[in-house]
Amino acid sequence: MKIRMKSLVTLSVSGILMCCVSAVQAQTVTLKFSHFIGTNHNFHKGVAEHWCNAIEKDSVGKLKCQIYPALQLGGTPAMLPDQVKNGVADVAWTSPSFATGRFPRTEALELPFSLPPSSMGGTRAMWEYTQKFGIEDYKDFKVLAMFSGSNVVISTATKPVLSMVDLKGLKLRSPSRYASMFLSGLGGTPVNMPVAQVTEGIAKGVIDGAMAPWEVLPAVKIDEVTKYHMEGQANQPGFTQTPFVILMNKARYEGLTPELKAVIDRNSGLSLSEVAAKVWDDGSEAAKKKLAAQGNKILTIKDADYNAMKKATVAVETDWVKQATARGLDGAKLAAEVHTLGQKYMIK
Repeated sequence: MKIRMKSLVTLSVSGILMCCVSAVQAQTVTLKFSHFIGTNHNFHKGVAEHWCNAIEKDSVGKLKCQIYPALQLGGTPAMLPDQVKNGVADVAWTSPSFATGRFPRTEALELPFSLPPSSMGGTRAMWEYTQKFGIEDYKDFKVLAMFSGSNVVISTATKPVLSMVDLKGLKLRSPSRYASMFLSGLGGTPVNMPVAQVTEGIAKGVIDGAMAPWEVLPAVKIDEVTKYHMEGQANQPGFTQTPFVILMNKARYEGLTPELKAVIDRNSGLSLSEVAAKVWDDGSEAAKKKLAAQGNKILTIKDADYNAMKKATVAVETDWVKQATARGLDGAKLAAEVHTLGQKYMIK
């Protein structure tokens, strides 16, 4: 009888332990985090892994991530918002610029000569603008971060570019629609090309160079096929920038417990945006040092040529204002707000 009772007690304890383990396992939520670039890029470790580690620690293991870099879940960078919206991914990093027309208010952040050249300055301006004027673009998502890809640099393979005259006829990779309009206004020929194909394109002479941030150049080895890199001064608005967003499936977020929602909120927003901005700026500084050490020429445009470029690309903003107004937005106001915020966060 005692043996039987002991067996029953043992079984009961085992059952309770199994139930407890199952309950803990049931509380663990694993988020699928997708992005479009490889694991060697600063974003993967400095932002994606950083955020995943932060929410896991803050939730005491109840929130975890499975990261899918380099579009391992399929599709293209432009399709990432739909992957999040449709639940293919729970979280994704992408750029609104990849999906022209889908995020109309956000397009104002790409206007030439409007935002600080640094990622941190641009990020703070982008976040404030989005919270005040652009959040309607993301009504289908939970926005975890909005940050700047920093000023694009004009990198060329065979000749330095320091003025509009030097740009005439050059074929350069463009990262977005408005960067293409900017380049066309300066007499260059924009070529739309995924960043992963740029190095080969320059090496084979398909294009003469690229418009891309400093941070990206070593990551995809553009620095190995170009020799000259032109930018403006640190206290001047950059040529143009690419906004980036980290989006979460809205239903997935709403389905979390209040405790886990609070974890997401504590580790997202402006704080995560600034983490990404610092990673980007640190990467840009490291890239510039690497390029200088290997003999690449870093060029700063003169004020007269900078102002000539601004004048030549005024039509880009004028056209955007007309298009935005036609869509029922106050295009003039949105453009003006971007310039105001750009000055607010500019290095003095």
